[in-house]
Amino acid sequence: MDLKISNKLALVSGSTKGIGHAIAVGLAREGASVILNGRSQQSVDQAIDTLRAKVPNASVQGFAGDVADPAQVAQLVERFPSVDILVNNMGIFDPKPFEEISNEEWLRFFNVNVMSGVQLSRAYLPGMKQKNWGRVVFISSESGVQIPTEMIHYGLTKTAQIALSRGLAETCAGTGVTVNSVLPGPTSSEGVEEFVDKLSGGQSFEAFEKQFFKEARPTSILQRFTTPEEIANMVVYVCSELSSATNGAALRADGGVVRSAF
Repeated sequence: MDLKISNKLALVSGSTKGIGHAIAVGLAREGASVILNGRSQQSVDQAIDTLRAKVPNASVQGFAGDVADPAQVAQLVERFPSVDILVNNMGIFDPKPFEEISNEEWLRFFNVNVMSGVQLSRAYLPGMKQKNWGRVVFISSESGVQIPTEMIHYGLTKTAQIALSRGLAETCAGTGVTVNSVLPGPTSSEGVEEFVDKLSGGQSFEAFEKQFFKEARPTSILQRFTTPEEIANMVVYVCSELSSATNGAALRADGGVVRSAF
């Protein structure tokens, strides 16, 4: 299927590994030119090499910088004044009891997970509206609907992303610009492996996975961690020309964790 995004320019924040990198690879396979982003030049360079190994003819560039920092966002926009596709993927999570989450951590999570997308969308949406075509996608989470007790601060930021994407979509009414959020379920990315190490008590990944879905995510229909590529498949479609009727939506790729038909 031709998703009709050949030669579109796509920026994927936090794309040196995990879901973000899988999205970048998927977009490159569809012919989009991709801007990879990570905090360090080394991680960006390695990610570019990895992507080119998977998609030899890919058009790929990189930007090393923290897109939660306004000054570094300004540098990014100076280098890339406009994009056709923006995927707000950068985010952090950390399991911690509510009583132990400091004010500083609450603000850090909101700044990284929410304000990074606010800043990038504010920078690039006007150009998309002017061209009458664009795609903005926020990588939220099922945790934004069913707040996890082990990381309430993370869940709150994911709820905020859903609200933000819907609000921005409303500002694009009557244009060829769409704004959506995608809600992955628990996914086997590098960050989740660190999460597992914190909570597993020394169990093997397989044993933890079985226990996790029995006790922490019992509503999962999939009953396993999804792969980054499974999430990327949904996101790449939402970024395509073919998804023009999908706007202002919160699209679940959660393995059925959210127990609702809607």
